[in-house]
Amino acid sequence: MKCVICKGDDIRLESVNEELRSGRDIVLFPIKVPVCQSCGERYYDLRTMKRLEEAGRDLRENKLELQAVGQVLEAV
Repeated sequence: MKCVICKGDDIRLESVNEELRSGRDIVLFPIKVPVCQSCGERYYDLRTMKRLEEAGRDLRENKLELQAVGQVLEAV
């Protein structure tokens, strides 16, 4: 498989964190997807997309178990 962006041919399965947003919060959702090692382009198959859509729905309905890993503060 060649990358559609940079035409590189070094694409490997990697663990990445996809960002899902809930109001002002960002939830990191771990998934494994093919990633181009040259430009970083990610490739999502239909099953992965459905999983992300379900996670987004579960997040909106407060059905995801979440763990705090840090915090962001805003100066006022």
